[in-house]
Parts: sequence; structure tokens; C-alpha cells
Amino acid sequence: MKIKNHGQLADLGEFGFIAWLAKSLGQSLPQNITGIGDDCAVLPWKGDQKLLVTTDLLLDGVHFLKDKIAARDLGYKSLAVNLSDVAAMGGRPRWAFLSLALPAETEISWAEDFFSGWKSLSQKAEVKLLGGDTTRTTGAMVINVTLLGKAEEKYIKFRSGAKPGDIVAVTDQLGSSEGGLRLLLRSEFKNLCGQDEKFLLRHHFQPQPQLPEGFFLAHQPEVGAMMDVSDGLDSDLRRIMERSGCGAEVYLEKLPVAPALKRCCRKYGWNQEEVAAAGGEDYCLLITVRPGIFPALDRRFLRKFGRRFYPVGRITKKRGQLVYLKAGRPVTLQKSGFDHFRT
Repeated sequence: MKIKNHGQLADLGEFGFIAWLAKSLGQSLPQNITGIGDDCAVLPWKGDQKLLVTTDLLLDGVHFLKDKIAARDLGYKSLAVNLSDVAAMGGRPRWAFLSLALPAETEISWAEDFFSGWKSLSQKAEVKLLGGDTTRTTGAMVINVTLLGKAEEKYIKFRSGAKPGDIVAVTDQLGSSEGGLRLLLRSEFKNLCGQDEKFLLRHHFQPQPQLPEGFFLAHQPEVGAMMDVSDGLDSDLRRIMERSGCGAEVYLEKLPVAPALKRCCRKYGWNQEEVAAAGGEDYCLLITVRPGIFPALDRRFLRKFGRRFYPVGRITKKRGQLVYLKAGRPVTLQKSGFDHFRT
């Protein structure tokens, strides 16, 4: 891929830029190392154990709005989004590094609340904070988390494991976090106190990384590809398609949506299908499953977690083509998944 030195990143988009970067570096990695292109890098560790490494950057005004999110929720979410990457690879999180760029006038009470939220999730996930960095900023607040985990080599799931005929499924409902974000951006946000609105805001502020589900699914040979839904089904399924060299079709009427989101879509005039397909930060898992084994795996998942996962489409041979169908007919979505340089 060539990049014009007089163009802009918006011309490439986030994923085009990453692809260009990987190619331009021209790195040759050993077969036992997985680099750019999955939810985590995979490094050799000891025996059949592999080290998983992921990092996420959160910027005020882009990933969160400091004046609209409680410090405790932000501390929680900063760790949660990284835990979700480890879940997507079927691993167990272990150690974290946290770097913060904060204005000097940040209140100590804000920092206490931030780390209270971080601690509540880190204790639950058994993650230890080992270090990081701090600096003063005169601009936007910046949070960067690097998380290390571990997994057995034979149980790691990649984005490249999808095959034509596979069923595409998600492990939870879609669009609730996007609904919460839309409420957050409304001028009357602080006056929204209905139960449906609270449900959506909670899903946006406190996503639940699906570590037990990821570990379970990684041990199921019927699962081909797996990743988390961070930028939306639309964007993330395209990543699986790219890595697996395939296409996909999605059945809009099968996208799982919470009743609270359905009611809010009617109330606020949102397009429910676009919220579910393109909305990000749900942090459930997106998987492909061999078709003949899907019912048995679904039953095992139900016994383990008390709920089924949701089939939403299938993998096709049409490389690079993602087709949305409604009542069997192709539909074009007006909104696509999240892209940092184009959104």
C-alpha cells in the first residue's frame, strides 16, 4: 500500500493507516510471535504458555468526556477495555501498566475516585498494577493502559480463523453502549432519569469484559475466529474478514437488542439496526463457529453462563464483501462502524 505524503490520515482511515504502517515497517517476525493485526500481541514465554500484550489510549474529548463521566467509572472503564482484548484471545489477565497525563489542577479527590474504580475491577480480574508513568498536561487528559496476560498456545484464538460457512455470532446484546453515548451527547443529559436511560448509560460507563466467556470459548475447537466488539459489529467483523480472507453476510433482524434500547430508539427516533450494527464499545465477543457444531456449543454455553449466544450471520467466500440482509434482501447502512480518522 502506498501513501501520499501530501494526503491526510482521513484519506486512509484508521485501519488503512495501520495496514500501511505494518507494511512500511517491513518487520520480519519469528513464527512464534504474533504482532500487528489481532487484539493482543502474542510472545513466547515459558513452556506452552504465551504472553499476551495489549495497549489502549484514551483521550478526553475522543474516548470519554471528563465532565460527563464519573472518575470512578473512568478508572473502571480504562482497565475494562484492555481486559476485553485479553478475553478476545482466550487469555487470563495478570499485570498492568498505567500512564496518565493530567492537568496540574486535577483534584486529589478525582484521582482517589479514579483509582477506586480501577481497583474494584482489578481485584475482580486479579490484575496487579506494576508501574507506568505520569506527566502534567496543559491540554486534554490522556490515559494509557498496557495489559499483560497469559494463555496456553493451543487455546489462543485469532481473527484469522474464520472459514466460509461458519456461523457469525455474538455473546451478548448489541448497541446498548452506543445508546448510552447518544444520551450522553444530548443537551438535557443530566435530566435523563428513566430506567431505560439509566440502563444504557450504565452499559456505556461500565462495560463488562467477558473474560470467563472468552476463556471458555477459546477451549472449544468449534470456534474459528474470535475478537471483541469494540468499534462496532460492522468494523470488527470486517477485521475478521480481512484477516481470514473471506466475506460475510449479516441478518439485521437477528441482531440482539435490549428492550431498553428498543424503547429508546422509538422514543428518540434512532435507527435501531444502525445502532446495533455500527455502535461500538459493547465489549461482548464476536465469534465464528463451524455450522454443524453450533447447536451443541450453544447448549454448552447456556449451561455454563445461563444464556445463549446470538447467531447474526455467516461467513462467505466473497472476500472483502460484507452484505447486510433484511428479509433476505440487501440493505445499505447509512452509518458504519467507528474509525478514529474518519468518524
